[in-house]
Amino acid sequence: MLVVKVGGAEGVDLGTVCADMAALAAEGQPWVLVHGGSHETNQVAEKLGHPPEFVTSVSGYTSRKTDRRTIEIFEMVYCGKRNKALVERLQALGVNAVGLSGLDGRLLEGPRKKALKVVHPETGKRLVLRDTYTGTVKKVNASLLRLLLDAGYWPVLTPPAISEEHEAINVDGDRAAARVAAALGAETLVILSDVPGVLRDFPREESLVERLPRHRIEEAQERWAQGRMRIKLLGAKEALEGGVARVILGDSRGESPVRAALSGKGTVIE
Repeated sequence: MLVVKVGGAEGVDLGTVCADMAALAAEGQPWVLVHGGSHETNQVAEKLGHPPEFVTSVSGYTSRKTDRRTIEIFEMVYCGKRNKALVERLQALGVNAVGLSGLDGRLLEGPRKKALKVVHPETGKRLVLRDTYTGTVKKVNASLLRLLLDAGYWPVLTPPAISEEHEAINVDGDRAAARVAAALGAETLVILSDVPGVLRDFPREESLVERLPRHRIEEAQERWAQGRMRIKLLGAKEALEGGVARVILGDSRGESPVRAALSGKGTVIE
């Protein structure tokens, strides 16, 4: 079993990712695809007069400040345009893909955070945000995914998740993919973005960290990881803790990005 997460940054090449997923499906490789849509969500939010806001937690992770209106925009882009565009591409390539959000069949479930502790970007003071629609995936409906896979369908998943109180909540896609990989007993989790992997000297791509022992993940987060790479490493750590044998942080750009990652191109953590 293979789980692939493809991000939603501007430079991500969805065309090559879908072509590669179709080739793997034709070879009989079972997979689940998890995707994001952050860049497009930012654009739509601006146009709708509800520009995105981001906050940094006291532990140093950046996330989207999510109120109810933001969740609605999030669903519009992630569950609507982005998810169905991927399903359309895959269907055109001969893959009988099924697009689902974490809400459908309670595929991704977890608690909604009662409060979010963040750091003020200018003063550095600690603040507490309440009434945000954010959370963390704690349960995956693996039986529904296996039902689809066993029937010959290829799941394409996206946040949001559903809370224990039955509300849509914004969850991190990389960590959600890690939970999916662990729940399905996946051998490998591939996380694709618009950079080659962890870079020792960001943004110099020739400074790629090709192999990262599991016990050095936190060191890599502190020393090298920039921006979203910190949370991708957290997702990698959680996947390994859940029993996944190998996590590869790879590049979505270029030909055959998934198979390139599987061959060891990127940052391999195992």
